[in-house]
Amino acid sequence: MVNKKIETVSPVQSTLSREEDVFTALSTSALLARSAVPYSHRRIADNYVIIKRVYRFQAVQSRITNSEIQLLKKYDFNTLEFSTIKQVNEELSYLKKWSTSTNDLLRKDADQLLQIRCKELKYIVASRYATVTNEIYNGYKALERYFEEISKFYSPIC
Repeated sequence: MVNKKIETVSPVQSTLSREEDVFTALSTSALLARSAVPYSHRRIADNYVIIKRVYRFQAVQSRITNSEIQLLKKYDFNTLEFSTIKQVNEELSYLKKWSTSTNDLLRKDADQLLQIRCKELKYIVASRYATVTNEIYNGYKALERYFEEISKFYSPIC
């Protein structure tokens, strides 16, 4: 009988990479951006990147409204400041599927949810990440990475 070593892969390492290459959870955001991205996502990402480059979020951004929070709750999403990278990556994959759905209401809600996420991200960046107090809830990094990857205006220099 041949003894086979069962390999366990930690969640931070890809099965496609060598042991010395670390595959982070933020890389998942980049991979999500590599697959087919709806036009509405690219438009929102372009808007975010342009505003970030031009204004650097010096103006105070408003928080999301109660109706926007209710829409997030309808789809069982946390606010961005209380979301992990894994949660945001899952949400992005859902939003991508929903944005190409044949159901008009689902498609409209998906685009609105991404707009809400963008608004939350702008607020977090404008407040210089002061609202984020816990290392666990850093889903905003995944969203920002996703926007940067799909935007045609992003360059790594900025």
